[in-house]
Amino acid sequence: MSVLPDSKISNYTFLHTGFPGLEWEYPWLSIPFSCIYTMVLSGNCLVLHVIHTEPSLNEPMFDFLAMLALTDLCMGLSTVHTVLGLLWGLSQEISLDVCIAQTFFVHGLSCMESGVLLAMAFDRFTAICYSLRYTSILTNTRIISIGMAILGRSFLFSTAPIVRLKFFHYCRPHILSHSFCLHQDLLRLACSDIRFNSFYALALVICTLLLDSVLILISYILILRSVLTIASREERLKALQTCVSHICAVLVFYIPIIGLTMVHRFGKHLSPTVHVLMGNIYILFPPLMNPIIYSVKTQQIRSRIQRWFTKQNRVLEV
Repeated sequence: MSVLPDSKISNYTFLHTGFPGLEWEYPWLSIPFSCIYTMVLSGNCLVLHVIHTEPSLNEPMFDFLAMLALTDLCMGLSTVHTVLGLLWGLSQEISLDVCIAQTFFVHGLSCMESGVLLAMAFDRFTAICYSLRYTSILTNTRIISIGMAILGRSFLFSTAPIVRLKFFHYCRPHILSHSFCLHQDLLRLACSDIRFNSFYALALVICTLLLDSVLILISYILILRSVLTIASREERLKALQTCVSHICAVLVFYIPIIGLTMVHRFGKHLSPTVHVLMGNIYILFPPLMNPIIYSVKTQQIRSRIQRWFTKQNRVLEV
């Protein structure tokens, strides 16, 4: 690995890629992106507010949902300044230190969301397969321990390769492939020995995203097997309906990741705009859709939001 003097390292500046060929359309593109970020931030804040203020939502399922909403909120906050800054014409440049920090949060939060989805799958498995022991298994202490384990796994394990990015020599054109920073994007521009980062990143993906998805699949196989033993058709449907929101959240998270991976792996011939668009979908689609999914599909949250807006309308009428 090539190590440069600190003064040289700190002078690296990179250029974000927006939508090639659509530069003149940025003022118009900024409108839907601004609306999306507004919905991401306000939607997840609303879910957190409802869970925090409604005593009836003091259940393990909603504790994990609060973790998911907080993760999505942080994902939006970690990328909003570079995406909208580019579209608004404020700045296309980003320093190495800021880029590394954004890389750390983007990858850490992605890993954290995967971990939270796995915890929510465990919650549904426990609620359906061990319903009589549900509250004794998922105690407040255990939920806190699960949350701390997810947080530690997400950020501690990704620290080593991210820190190494600071000491690489970047001799290739400093043009990033997206409107935010990614680990693999910085590796592509480095002329140093990146083998450790490449192998470590692959192992981390296998041990987190891939393992989590397999465990989620196994949990739903066990849930389905347990549900099929229920005699009543109505009871079977009721049990499965409690999983619909989580299944949608899992699909919303993993489908963009698979799509972005396929585009990077097999879409070399595709327009750069497609790569940028898939990158933004990967970052924005889950934080945008999760509040909508849980507001529509979860009766407790839906009714609480309806009561809150009805109360606000009455206040305005007065």
